[in-house]
Amino acid sequence: MVPKRVSERLVRVGSRFQQIIKNAKDRDVNESDTVSIIKDMFSEVFGYNKYIDVTSEVAIRGTYCDLAIKIENKIEYLIEVKAIGTELRDSHLRQAIEYGAHSGIQWFILTNGNMWQIHKIRLDKTIDSDMVCSFDFGNMDLKNEECQEMLFIICKEGLVKDTREVFLEKILIVNRFIIGAIIIQSDEVVNIIRRELKKISDGVIASPEEIVSVLQNEVIKRDVLDGEAAKKAQAEVRRFYNKVARRHSKEKELSQEEQTEQNNLEK
Repeated sequence: MVPKRVSERLVRVGSRFQQIIKNAKDRDVNESDTVSIIKDMFSEVFGYNKYIDVTSEVAIRGTYCDLAIKIENKIEYLIEVKAIGTELRDSHLRQAIEYGAHSGIQWFILTNGNMWQIHKIRLDKTIDSDMVCSFDFGNMDLKNEECQEMLFIICKEGLVKDTREVFLEKILIVNRFIIGAIIIQSDEVVNIIRRELKKISDGVIASPEEIVSVLQNEVIKRDVLDGEAAKKAQAEVRRFYNKVARRHSKEKELSQEEQTEQNNLEK
C-alpha cells in the first residue's frame, strides 16, 4: 500500500509534471531537455535527492547512460531517455537491455517522459527482460490506487521496501500463460468442469480428455498455449503439480507404514 504522504505527493506534484510534459510534447523538445524533465521528476515526484541519488556519470562500454539511480554506491536503476516526441521502440529496449547486461544492473527504465516502461533483465539462455509495468504518465489518473502502485515502484520509498520485486513476482504469476497452464493441467479444475457439465446436462458425462481438448482447441487462445512464454509457464506449473504429487505419495506411504505398525502393535 502506498503511504499517505507519498500518495499526496504523487497527486500534488505529479499533476504539475503532467502539464509540464504536455507543454514539452507540444514544443517537441529534444532528448537533452527531456532528460532534464525526467531528472526533475525523479527528484520532485519520486522522492530522490537530485544531487546525490540521480547521476549521469555511469559509463557502460565507453559510453554514458542517460541517467541512473544510485543509492549508497549501488546502482538501482539505469534510465534510458528518448526525446518526448519519440515513440519507444524495440530497438530502444534492446539498447537498454545491452546496457544493463554489460553492467550487471538488472533493473532499468525506458522512457520518453510520457510513456514509461520498467523492466528487469532476465539471464536465461539468452538475455531478455520482463516488463514489470508500463504507463502513460501524461494521461494517468494520479488518484487511482492501481496507478499509484505502479508509480510507487519507482519512488525511493518503494525502493527501500523492495516493492518492485513484489510487483514483479505478481506479474510473473498472475498472467494468462500461468493461468492457461493451470486450467489445462489441473485435475481439480477439469473435475470441477466435469461435475458442472454433468449437472447442467442432467447426467451426461464428459471425459477429462474431452474437456482438455475443448479447452486447448476452442476455449483458450492459441497464444496462451503456444510460444516460449507459454511453454515456460506450462513447465513451471507442471513442476509444481509433480512436486505436490510426490509429496502426497510420500505422505500416503508414511500413513500406510504407520497403519501397518499400528496393526502389528494390536496383534
